[in-house]
Amino acid sequence: MDSSPGSTPYSAPTGCPMRGERQTSLYGPEFASDPQRVYDAFRAHGLAAPIELAPGVEATLIVQHEAALRVLQNPSFFARDARRWAALREGRVPLDSPVLPMMAYRPNCLFTDGTEHLRLRKAVTESLGRLNTTRLSRDVERIADYLIDQFIERGSADLLGDYAKLLPLLLFNQLFGCPGDIGDRLTRSMSAIFDGEDVLRANAELTECLMELVALKRRQPGEDITSWLIQHPAGLRDEELKDQLVMLMGAGIEPERNLIANALLLMLSSDNGSGQRRGTGMLVEDALDDVLWNNPPIANYATHYPVQDIDLGGVTLKAETPVLISFAAANSDPALTDARQTLSKGAHLAWGAGPHVCPAKSPAQLIALTAIEKVLNSVPDLALAVHPSGVEWRPGPFHRAMVALPVVFTPAPARRTTAAPAAQSPVPARSTTPDETPAAHYDHAEPQKKTKGWWSSFLDVFRV
Repeated sequence: MDSSPGSTPYSAPTGCPMRGERQTSLYGPEFASDPQRVYDAFRAHGLAAPIELAPGVEATLIVQHEAALRVLQNPSFFARDARRWAALREGRVPLDSPVLPMMAYRPNCLFTDGTEHLRLRKAVTESLGRLNTTRLSRDVERIADYLIDQFIERGSADLLGDYAKLLPLLLFNQLFGCPGDIGDRLTRSMSAIFDGEDVLRANAELTECLMELVALKRRQPGEDITSWLIQHPAGLRDEELKDQLVMLMGAGIEPERNLIANALLLMLSSDNGSGQRRGTGMLVEDALDDVLWNNPPIANYATHYPVQDIDLGGVTLKAETPVLISFAAANSDPALTDARQTLSKGAHLAWGAGPHVCPAKSPAQLIALTAIEKVLNSVPDLALAVHPSGVEWRPGPFHRAMVALPVVFTPAPARRTTAAPAAQSPVPARSTTPDETPAAHYDHAEPQKKTKGWWSSFLDVFRV
């Protein structure tokens, strides 16, 4: 469940002392409300700035485009292996820190270097290359239809919580070949990790259900990414398989939901605050490009560790300390004025750069494009329920994510009915959590039945 700015696990004082400076926190509501102001202030004083990602977690943030490319494209000087992180290794980072699931080492291609990275990345990219784009679009449309049916009769919805957040979670269950029970637990635990809720428990549940999935697919392979990774000549061990799946979900779910939601916000907004009309009549492709430039779904990430003390444009980056790339700040670098004016697809860093550039750029864009077109065509009179300036942004150091995207529209009949017990009550006019579905709400006179998750309920409707 998305928490409000006041109750987020990242809530904390604005800054703390570091080397005689005030170290800016990237996890409070002040940063979330206006991150560009912070990036501009950083850039005015150099190409990088000291930051705090969570209480007790210090790092350096690169905010200049050219400097970001120098880090991203030089793996011999800037490693990705988080086992180099001195503060974590020495016990100076809390083990229950909400940022650890996104930063701690896993044996996947995000946190490895050299030949090991090439071996793992080859397995991932070649497995992703087996995806059929027609089938992928069909899967997105079916999940979108199911989710839209859950709110279309109400006349109001939260397009973040009711749609953009759930669609990628359910899609990955489909792409991984998850049965109902494993998919329900996967949806619940991954959502909790992204929202910073009891991350130790959520990470343990995530590990357990993915290991079950790997064991199942070794016995019963199918036409899915899990089976393709198992069959790949790289010969991945179970632990490696599990962590490639974690990486794919982590790199796909949070960015995808924010890309979908941020583009919908732009398309449903009548202007950008300057009086210039933008939303009305905007093509979905143009909205996605605009978001990737100006509101990238993952704003700050790509953690690197200098292999030695390195001078980067007059800034000393200490060995074995986290150095993050601000994709959002790099994209707004004044040096990119010409590229920004034309929204050149080749210049922005929303997909990263160098040997760790996103391997799923094309599928990610197809998913977002299909999901947005589907909801706009299914609910043609969608309108924001709040002024664009009134949308709240969810605190956190890595993402650019809304708390909610409330909309109103003309109610319409659902096209399908959820396969649930006859005593099911009507869909409640509230957002459900990722491990609940309307099928989980029963008449109080009926005996309590086992709660179904989103994935198993979807499978009841679409026997996929």
